[in-house]
Amino acid sequence: MSKGPSFFSEFGKKAKDVLTKDYSPDQRFTISSTNATGVALSSTVGKNGGLSSGNVTAQYKHKNAVLDVKIDTESNQILTTITITDILPSTKTVASLKLPDYDSGKLETQYSHEHATFSTAISGKTFPVIDFSATIGTPSIAFGAESSYQTETRTFMRYNAGVSMTKPNSSASVILADKGDSLKASYLHHLDELNGGAVVGEISRKFSTNENTLTVGCSYLVDPHTLVKAKLNNHGNLATLLQHELKAKSYLTISGTFDTKALQRTPKFGLALSLKP
Repeated sequence: MSKGPSFFSEFGKKAKDVLTKDYSPDQRFTISSTNATGVALSSTVGKNGGLSSGNVTAQYKHKNAVLDVKIDTESNQILTTITITDILPSTKTVASLKLPDYDSGKLETQYSHEHATFSTAISGKTFPVIDFSATIGTPSIAFGAESSYQTETRTFMRYNAGVSMTKPNSSASVILADKGDSLKASYLHHLDELNGGAVVGEISRKFSTNENTLTVGCSYLVDPHTLVKAKLNNHGNLATLLQHELKAKSYLTISGTFDTKALQRTPKFGLALSLKP
């Protein structure tokens, strides 16, 4: 665990990763490489239904700075991100810009302390949006909040608050979001019986519609190179995933989603192949 509390954006992240990471109905192929100058290149092509997309990314690291450039053929945009750590002690600064939308620039600064973290971001040029988050506590328990302020209308677009608890073998979080209209609680526990895998439970409630969603999931390490995951919610949506490491940092992922309350519907399957020669 880190020396201080986690950022608010990381509350419940471990449970969320088990329930959402790598589940996709797309067919994707990614190949990555690193050349002699230290530039990491990655190219991805994908297909979702009848729509095809692709992107090319490049990353260059120099001392405490990282430059990322992504060319997205689907949106016809170029995303450039510069990340610099330790300009000041315990800080990270991230600047990003989407071309040709010059009004999409964003500047974010993160600061970590032994008992607190802060993050502030300003995006947009004409009417900036200001995002702010803060947490206090320890690596074991932290309380936090975040908000987003629109300078054009002088109103808060969102404000969320929550608590996160972390132990070596488990983590839990409770987050009040959507301006108090929704509540989400999650719990993750690692089990030796799953070879280092985990079981997860998440419940969310939308107060305005009185809608409740309960999702349970698990991950299981079949062996050091093979991961199996599954999740099911109270609406009957079942998803499964098999991920196998073909060789170091090269993965084959097969996923499927099923509606257990309407088995006559055709299941959706996803296939992703990521190669790093």
